[in-house]
Parts: sequence; C-alpha cells; structure tokens
Amino acid sequence: MRRVKTWEISDEFWALAEPCLPSQNEMRDTSRQYRRKPGGGRKAVYGNRVYLAAIVYVLRTGCQWNALPREKFGGISSSGVHYRFRLWCRAGFFARLWDAGLAVYDEMEGIAWKWQSADGTLQKAPLAQESVGPNPTDRGKKWKQKARARRRSWSPAVIGRNRGKRQ
Repeated sequence: MRRVKTWEISDEFWALAEPCLPSQNEMRDTSRQYRRKPGGGRKAVYGNRVYLAAIVYVLRTGCQWNALPREKFGGISSSGVHYRFRLWCRAGFFARLWDAGLAVYDEMEGIAWKWQSADGTLQKAPLAQESVGPNPTDRGKKWKQKARARRRSWSPAVIGRNRGKRQ
C-alpha cells in the first residue's frame, strides 16, 4: 500500500472539508461595492481541492508561498493560493474545519471535555546559568579571557572625555 504524504488530501478528508468551504457570498466583502455579479468573471481553472492541497503543503512543510513545487501542483499560481488562503481565513473556513475534525475525533475516541487545561509559561530559568554554564558561543570571547602573564594591561594615557581639560 502506498504511504500517504502528510500534505496530500485523502478522499475522507476532502469529504469532511468540502461542506466547510465558504460560498461565494461568504467570501465577498459586504463593505465593498463590486462591479460584477457574484459568480461573474473568469472561472477557476483548478478546483478547491487543489487549492486546499497546496495550502496544506505550505503549512505542513513550512516553505514560502512562492516555493510551491510545480511538479506537485502544476501551473497553479502561488499568489492565487495565498489569496485563496486569506479569503478562507477571513470567511472562517479553517475554524469550521477544526470544529468538524474535533467532532469526528470525539466520535472515534471521545474527548474528556471536563478536564481540559492549557498551561504555558515563558520566562528564563532562574538557575540555568549555574547548572549549565556559560553560553557556548560566548566561551572564548576576548573580554572574558585573562591578560597574558608577562604583559602589562593596556590603558589610554589620556581619558577621552578629559582631553580638553587642563589640571
């Protein structure tokens, strides 16, 4: 059996995602006045499934939008994929897809909704310097090295800010 890549859209996932897709009216900005009627203009060459596969590819691999491989997605425009991503975000598609995925997982495994918690802390560890030691990138810096044994330490003859004053 062929192994499915993490960015490929399976038929089961597409059956879950397709009802969550926003309609044309949901994607239109109501505060803006359009010249064309809804559904007017040039028809899309690629379907929503190809756009969703490209979006999932970018999100799973972490590549840039302009780095979509042509051998996987054909002649699909990276700017068109990003535009569709922004439209779907604004229309709430990904939130609906997340809710649908949670509902499926709840049916399969069951989610203990009463005892869910999230905790996050971002702070420096107070004893990290003592237990770990200095940062490896700072270990050999000049300001931390000792002076050579037979050399006198250097200091300027006249301090810079007292140059103009006479004593």
